[in-house]
Amino acid sequence: MTLSTFSNSGFARVAVLMGGDSAEREISLAGGQKVVEALQGAGIDVEIFDPAEVLNDQDAGIAKLRQVDAAFLMLHGPGGEDGKIQGLLEYLRIPYTGSGVFASALGMDKLATKQIWRQCGFPTPEFWLVRNDEDVARCAQSVVLPAMIKPRSDGSSFGMSIVRELDQLGEAVKFAQQYGDDVLIERYIKGREFTVGVVAGRALPVIRVETANEFYDFEAKYKGGTQYHLPSGLSQKEELGLQALCMEAFECLGCEGWGRIDLMQDQQGEFWLLEVNTTPGMTEKSLVPKAAAYVGISFDAVVMEILKTASINKQ
Repeated sequence: MTLSTFSNSGFARVAVLMGGDSAEREISLAGGQKVVEALQGAGIDVEIFDPAEVLNDQDAGIAKLRQVDAAFLMLHGPGGEDGKIQGLLEYLRIPYTGSGVFASALGMDKLATKQIWRQCGFPTPEFWLVRNDEDVARCAQSVVLPAMIKPRSDGSSFGMSIVRELDQLGEAVKFAQQYGDDVLIERYIKGREFTVGVVAGRALPVIRVETANEFYDFEAKYKGGTQYHLPSGLSQKEELGLQALCMEAFECLGCEGWGRIDLMQDQQGEFWLLEVNTTPGMTEKSLVPKAAAYVGISFDAVVMEILKTASINKQ
């Protein structure tokens, strides 16, 4: 798989939206800076835009955005990846990267994502939604252990944990609720973890993620010690099938431009979709650039391909 070399985006002045006020702020700033450098290297005039810095003067922030030709979104988490900033850019008629308002909102909402996938016939682990102690008590009667506990709407594995005994359930839910009242309980899939990046309508090579931690948590993602296997170890048939599955799951949600699908392969060899990331990370540890580099596509080329997809004509 190759991506075409692309040197002229057609956009002379681009705002890179980075930072924000979610739990993923620092990750957003790190990836955003890499994108800024790539765009500047291509001769594009870049305007750094941090929504958290204009909260007290929103009119000035909007005026600043009106001066650009396009927006490259590197915001993660609530407020930046959930359709809100996308809605503002739609209103301002500014082309932007990534998925549209509706698909961004779906992708940020793990519950809605899984419900849509089930309706489309895609495999995703059983799940339960809890908001309070009564919900926890009710779910304790039917939940399948071990189970993953995760916030309904957040990224970078914040608030996630594995529960193996019922008496751990309440505390795990409270831990996840640091990142939002709604918590998803999901049947834990024991096996191998994979991720598939999507850029400009094409699936990147499959990466197998191997960590010594109990699961691929924040520490494993950003503090080292994790192995990223390229090639993935799958057969060619499995690799192509998994790429096709992820593209279909991506499009089922209405996602476009670029993103990443995370999934597990159980001990019987079956694949299970976990979640979609509609604005993946772009740091030196991030997985979309790793997969692209494996097939000879530079970081700068990936950035330009993503910018090429910027539009206001979303699904």
